[in-house]
Amino acid sequence: MERESDRRAGARQRLERGQAGATGDGALSGPGLPAEPPVPAEPTEPKESAEPAEPGLRIARLVTELTAPAVLVTLLTVVVAWHGARGGAHGLAWGLLATVFASGIPFAYVLGGVRRGRLTDHHVGVREQRRLPLLFGLASVAVGWALLAAFGAPRPLLALVAAGVVGLVVAVAVSHWWKLSIHTAVAAGAVAVLALTFGTPLLAAAPLPVLVAWSRVRLRAHTLPQVVVGGAVGGLVAGVVYATLG
Repeated sequence: MERESDRRAGARQRLERGQAGATGDGALSGPGLPAEPPVPAEPTEPKESAEPAEPGLRIARLVTELTAPAVLVTLLTVVVAWHGARGGAHGLAWGLLATVFASGIPFAYVLGGVRRGRLTDHHVGVREQRRLPLLFGLASVAVGWALLAAFGAPRPLLALVAAGVVGLVVAVAVSHWWKLSIHTAVAAGAVAVLALTFGTPLLAAAPLPVLVAWSRVRLRAHTLPQVVVGGAVGGLVAGVVYATLG
């Protein structure tokens, strides 16, 4: 009886091994051995989202990039310096020197923060991340103003840089509680300075801050009150300080 039962058990084991081999599991799935755990799939990097199909979003993104504070400040500083020095290479040199401190160094700091992962993007879209970049920018602009004053820069350029210092002080204070739109503040301030420098015909640039405000709201970077207040504060600060000191 024992021999007969042994033969039956051996036949059953051979049958099970044959079925395991047919399925490709081999000895790993044989009797008495644990089944091989499934191999987890390798993680894949998330795919970048495709470019939005809506033309309005693409236009808003383009407007936001072309009218970024660093871009507008650079252009405005060079124009005011060139005009204040009555043109020529001398005025251009003053503008380039002021630009280094007014936009170059602060923007480099922001790009470094993005590269190190401390900042989400070059527009610093998260309000809680804005304090240090704004304080760094304020220090850079203040140092630039002191150097320009020591070297005898044209008065309109000094007035413009001083307006930037005051504007950054306001931005630092407000951004602690509220995400004021710096894009619209700089755009409105640029229009005010251009009108004061070249006369009322430059008020034709007034649609610029409106376009900038639309782009920021369209991209959901700011709310309507944030862009409206940003434009009002930027235009008021730049207009008053530049008119007083220029």
